[in-house]
Amino acid sequence: MSDVFTKAKRSEVMSRIRGRGNKDTELALARLFRRHKITGWRRNQAVFGKPDFVFPKLRLAIFVDGCFWHGCPKHATKPKNNRAFWQRKFSANMKRDALVTRTLRRTGWRVLRVWEHELKRKNEARLARRLSAAISG
Repeated sequence: MSDVFTKAKRSEVMSRIRGRGNKDTELALARLFRRHKITGWRRNQAVFGKPDFVFPKLRLAIFVDGCFWHGCPKHATKPKNNRAFWQRKFSANMKRDALVTRTLRRTGWRVLRVWEHELKRKNEARLARRLSAAISG
């Protein structure tokens, strides 16, 4: 199926999509923190790589990675149109994620990456245990 917009209009539409404040992921993790009484986290802190959540006292940075944009091995889908563009985009995202993780670890931070699919209610207990282990350890 072809796009309903012209190339210029599609570019304009896509340029308006912002990368922060994703309601489905970041706010879902904030709700999980509250439900499990996990405290000490902050958002929008000036830390390299712009982690979604930071535990400053623990030097723990948490990123919530969307399955589509960050190449989840279980759930990532590959668009059929414009394959070369999307391959470059996903590859660049994964390289940037690795660079951010490596840089933060070298500067004394612990990094935890949470996949979007882990935020589903059926996975909540497992994710809560993983978060608690990272916070306590």
